[in-house]
Amino acid sequence: MATSRRVERVAELIKREISQLLLSGIKDDRVGQGLVSVTAVEVSGDLQHAQVYVSIYGSPEVRAQTMAGLASATGYVRAVLGQRMRLRHTPEVVFREDTSLERGSRVIALLNQIRQNHPAEEGESN
Repeated sequence: MATSRRVERVAELIKREISQLLLSGIKDDRVGQGLVSVTAVEVSGDLQHAQVYVSIYGSPEVRAQTMAGLASATGYVRAVLGQRMRLRHTPEVVFREDTSLERGSRVIALLNQIRQNHPAEEGESN
């Protein structure tokens, strides 16, 4: 089992390499339709599995097509990672859509809506 420091370093390296691949390496047209960025990478303790969280800007159809393109490119991504990284075993890559930014903006919009509908009254204490 790898140390937590090593797991973090491997996760950061995978994040950097996949970000580079998204810019220039993946030729699938479905991946290039939406704006895609890697938000996080979680690597298992034995360095055998990596979950790559991506944020996709676009309509739900574009996001679905981009995720399908990424799923079909996992073999290529793993092969490139194997060439660029010095690991005994290249982790198995799984792409997951990160919707936390979307949920966060929705919560902020709801809080702003509540604030507009119920303005604080003068002299009221919390």
